[in-house]
Amino acid sequence: MTKNNLRWMRLAGIALAFAAFAAAAPAARAQVDPSAPVTTRHLKGKILWLKAEVIHADNHELIVREAGNEMAVHTFTYGPKAEQQIEKVIAAGGYQRGDAIKIHYESGQTIALEIKGKPSRPI
Repeated sequence: MTKNNLRWMRLAGIALAFAAFAAAAPAARAQVDPSAPVTTRHLKGKILWLKAEVIHADNHELIVREAGNEMAVHTFTYGPKAEQQIEKVIAAGGYQRGDAIKIHYESGQTIALEIKGKPSRPI
């Protein structure tokens, strides 16, 4: 046998040993129990006030346009306190298009926590 053949046989032997070792290795298993529930933490957002102009308001939702950015339109549902406030306002005639209000809400959420602003006279 020549030196070249010996090299190739040695290389083939090493490759064969590596393949045998890889085949004998146990399968990788997940380190997490799949039957356990995955829990996440809710990061509380920052509480903000939004100055806005009313586009539409009813018992279920409030659609407003930002005072500083007229292209930004937001739709809010009501939290418990805001729901009581809006019921009183609607009983008195409701907000009309163009009324200036302030909405207290949590950043990243679409729930109005509190609403301040005087409704105009109903039409």
